[in-house]
Amino acid sequence: MKQYIALDIGGTKFMVASFTENLLEIKRVKYNTPEDFNEGIDLLNKMIFEVSNKDRIGGIGVAIGGPLDAVRGIVSPLHQRQWRNIPLKDIMEEKWGCPFYVDVDTNVAALGEYHLGTYDHEKFLYITLSTGMGGGYIIDGKVYRGFNGNHPEVGHQTINFRCKYPEKVQCECGSPDCIEALVSGNAIKRIYGKPAEELNDDEWSEVIYNLGQGLRNIATIMTPDIIVFGGGIAFGAGEPFLQKIEAEMKRQLTLVKPPLLALSKLGYDTAIAGAAYIAKNGF
Repeated sequence: MKQYIALDIGGTKFMVASFTENLLEIKRVKYNTPEDFNEGIDLLNKMIFEVSNKDRIGGIGVAIGGPLDAVRGIVSPLHQRQWRNIPLKDIMEEKWGCPFYVDVDTNVAALGEYHLGTYDHEKFLYITLSTGMGGGYIIDGKVYRGFNGNHPEVGHQTINFRCKYPEKVQCECGSPDCIEALVSGNAIKRIYGKPAEELNDDEWSEVIYNLGQGLRNIATIMTPDIIVFGGGIAFGAGEPFLQKIEAEMKRQLTLVKPPLLALSKLGYDTAIAGAAYIAKNGF
């Protein structure tokens, strides 16, 4: 029996799962991410062996932090310091003798959500709101890639923000006034000194206002049909949060029709599901 292997390589955890040819999950394992690169590769190979049960592997798909070169499969995830300019595609294809596909985790999550969540929108934007803020833009079922293979960095747009502590607004990318530095999990902890679930109404109102400004920009410039949210902050806050940011977006939006907003159908499994999808179908 042929099966497909999905890898979700994160800065704190590795998750590996095997799937049938119909992309039904067979087995999943999860371990903490080793700091050392060689230990990390050894662990990933052990995890693949563990979930594959020695059956033939038809392909491997990977979701990982950027930046990376999706064509050549060279990765340099920001949150894994020893993983710089790693030819992951060459390493894994030599080891396992099967096609290997890797992309930025938000692109992979967007593909998984779109195809396995059975959407039919022409222009589909997936945004993850968790430790950071990122997005994957799907047009006609494929990941949109700009100049030099770059994908839209929706979390690194500049907005006219509201914040009680402006001196604490610092983006990890080094640029000033990014929306990620205002609404992500790391940003909320930095600014307010507590996790999102402990924010009071006034603090939430700032987050909602700022995210609404970002959505206004996205709707005006990218004109997606629908924006789907995933990630811990989005799921933790739920539908009431979605309704409030939608109202803020619409309040400021004047020139284009507002997109639909929705929570992910796949929940926390968008990346691993997307990795399974590209393992079978490529890009």
